[in-house]
Amino acid sequence: MSKPNTPARHRPHRPAPRPDADPTRDLAFDILCGVVEHRRMLETTLDRSTVADARDRASAHRLAATVLRHMGSLTELLQPLLRREPPAPVRCALLMGVAQLRLLATPPHAAVGTIVALLRRRGLAPFAGLANAVLRRVAREGDTLADGLDDARLDVPPWLWSAWGDRARSIAAGLHREAPLDLTMRPGAEAPAGGEVLPNGSIRFPVGTRVTELPGFESGQFWVQDVAASMPARLLNAQPGWSVVDLCAAPGGKTAQMAVSDVRVTAVERDAARIVRLQENLARLNVEAECVTADATTWRPAVPVDAVLLDAPCSATGTLRRHPDVLWVKRPRDVTALAEGQDRLIDAAYEMLRPDGILLYAVCSLQDEEGPQRIQAALKKGWRLDPFTPDELAAMPMARTPEGYFRTHPGMWLERGGMDGFFAARLRRV
Repeated sequence: MSKPNTPARHRPHRPAPRPDADPTRDLAFDILCGVVEHRRMLETTLDRSTVADARDRASAHRLAATVLRHMGSLTELLQPLLRREPPAPVRCALLMGVAQLRLLATPPHAAVGTIVALLRRRGLAPFAGLANAVLRRVAREGDTLADGLDDARLDVPPWLWSAWGDRARSIAAGLHREAPLDLTMRPGAEAPAGGEVLPNGSIRFPVGTRVTELPGFESGQFWVQDVAASMPARLLNAQPGWSVVDLCAAPGGKTAQMAVSDVRVTAVERDAARIVRLQENLARLNVEAECVTADATTWRPAVPVDAVLLDAPCSATGTLRRHPDVLWVKRPRDVTALAEGQDRLIDAAYEMLRPDGILLYAVCSLQDEEGPQRIQAALKKGWRLDPFTPDELAAMPMARTPEGYFRTHPGMWLERGGMDGFFAARLRRV
């Protein structure tokens, strides 16, 4: 005799099965929530993560960075599909889904299913139905929804777009490209096969190249350094036997550039953890430099030096190809505070130099407040500008400004893969 059906109210409750773990999307979600909700830098979340597999970490980084590069336009595309504003974590998950559908060629069933599972896994199951409906509609109607959107304008926060002026659209074009891998070779070393030799001598490899797998890495034949970042030390052109102080020196690329040319370099870095990294990098390259853990605003060399290279702490807006989180974490007040610190470092450099000694000031920033305005402030204090000549910038003529500054942005050399945004100027102590 068959058992009667048990009324629903008497059936034992069985919790829904927990979706399988998805380390890639879990970590990408944590990264995005950190940026959006807490203004936490991408690398901070990545460093704290317990995800151990290198492929999962790399995939999570790529997914999160893709969202951050296109966050304004992805948000605008979603807007008509939402009756009310969802909680920030739900919006982050939806943005991940749209990025998978629109930018990463993820099959629709996988793009939708992984986000629905993510919400359930993270205690946001009531929003799973919303995600399913919204993302399925994006899969069907994405081209129509995106029609007419000005991606370049939407993907840059208004305060930055305004600050960049005529350069804004070109900079945004660079933002949407992943950065290739650039190497600086030690003198006489043979470049690994497969790279492009750039006009300034840097060697460029395609996006995704693993530097540790290139022949010559372990023996210290080269180091990673964006083509623009390699220019300040080249423009300082320290001669063999010079004494040079490299302020805020970690991770050590500029220290290495000078040390391999028989320059006596003292690398000063305030952060003890960063100076360990600097020392490890110099050890791999088998180059020598004196490393000092100290605050550069108060530390002074025993005797005045020939030159100071100051790559000052800055907003890092020039690195947005590699660190698109900068766009959404930094604020105008951050730039103001950083500019004050840059002035203090320039003042400190003056006291380190012999008469007519050189300061090469540099920042990986696109902001006028951290570049030209800092030089104008320094000139009022007794420094003398020593402009870069056309011959010195023959490899990058577009980077020389009318004042004789060096200035790049991510939209330059776009046909070659772009470059970081950098500003540099050469001053002499009067």
